[in-house]
Amino acid sequence: MTSQTSPSSASRHVVVIGAGAIGLMSALNALDQGLQVTIVDPGQPGGEHASSYGNAGWLSSHSVLPPSEPGVWKKIPGFLADPLGPLSIRWRYLPRTLPWLMRYLVAGSTEARITATAAALRTLLHGAAQLHQRMAEQAGISHLIDLGGLLHVYRSRRHFEADARGWRIRRDLGIAWQELSAQELREREPDLDPGYGFGVLIPEAGHCRNPGAYIAALAAHACARGARLTTATASGFRFEQQRLAAVLTDGGDIACDAAVIAAGAQSKALAAQAGDKVSLEAERGYHAMVLAPEGRPRTPMMIMDRKVIATQTEQGLRVAGQVEIASFEAAPDWRRAEIMRDIALQLFPALPRDLPASRVRYWLGRRPSTPDGLPCIGPSTRSPDIIHAFGHGHIGLGSSARTGRLVGQLLARQAPEIDLAPFSAQRF
Repeated sequence: MTSQTSPSSASRHVVVIGAGAIGLMSALNALDQGLQVTIVDPGQPGGEHASSYGNAGWLSSHSVLPPSEPGVWKKIPGFLADPLGPLSIRWRYLPRTLPWLMRYLVAGSTEARITATAAALRTLLHGAAQLHQRMAEQAGISHLIDLGGLLHVYRSRRHFEADARGWRIRRDLGIAWQELSAQELREREPDLDPGYGFGVLIPEAGHCRNPGAYIAALAAHACARGARLTTATASGFRFEQQRLAAVLTDGGDIACDAAVIAAGAQSKALAAQAGDKVSLEAERGYHAMVLAPEGRPRTPMMIMDRKVIATQTEQGLRVAGQVEIASFEAAPDWRRAEIMRDIALQLFPALPRDLPASRVRYWLGRRPSTPDGLPCIGPSTRSPDIIHAFGHGHIGLGSSARTGRLVGQLLARQAPEIDLAPFSAQRF
């Protein structure tokens, strides 16, 4: 690819680095602001290489609690000892991730810290399902967004009450829910293991029926509106007289007036070139998908004692979860995905015990995670024309619609619709 000529000041040109959920929402909102847009990504939008492809599809406006909590430090030895537990850290990677891990522990060390994080995340996530529905309608893919709510299921009310702090924080932020008795849960979810006897339904939330297809369709919509999609890997920036002049890629320089760093777990090095040393890890997660399942959830559900999410997607029953802290390049440990398959068999007894391998698909993704659970959104230190939009961790899909709106506002030099101070990359 040859270097492009610099656009006129009358029509600013922005390069969006990353064609995942965050990058595409940013690109579409930049188009809404009348900007020229080039999207740069090494892979095909919606492809299996991207975290956006294989997540649980939740548009969870109530996912406001940070990943850490008081007393979690006591569990670290267990995480290290059990390589197949819900959260594991590969021993060889521990020295590199130790600074991130220490910040992670501090971020959830007090209820006051958790409450402050939850308040910030609520502003980012509020109305998430409805924002996605609006964008899907504009792209002609409204069938991919479902506004039927989300479930959390517990073994009993007693187990729900053990999570009282988190639900109290949600209630104080205006999040409402409906409690389901064992009978009500059974009527709503007849295929679920009857050992689960209590449910919490969050009506304001929703889900995406096929995240990969959704991302691919958003990319096509952006291109139909005039965005240019370039297959390349961005490596940095060129500045002239202290102003951004181009994004550097392995296919050549792309002249531009502004750039958005939305490269997911690969954003750390780009942020450093933009003047910000951020704490970011590739938090690896797995899913197993059962094709043509005999038992399934009617409503996407988080199984609270297993820390996994079960969702019926267009492709099949997807059970997603697990947190593995390891290098981006480390080989997958597919035993972790097989755990997801085994959990599916336990959750939905109608699935055959001798489920053939041909009916199961496994996948590994890399969440771009900050230690405090807050993404980086806002101008970079080196240039106000380079906008950070990464680090969304477990809420990437759900928070992408509002993040895109914020990026569009920043690119147009408008006041953002929420306070971005908690999401500043300079906090590190």
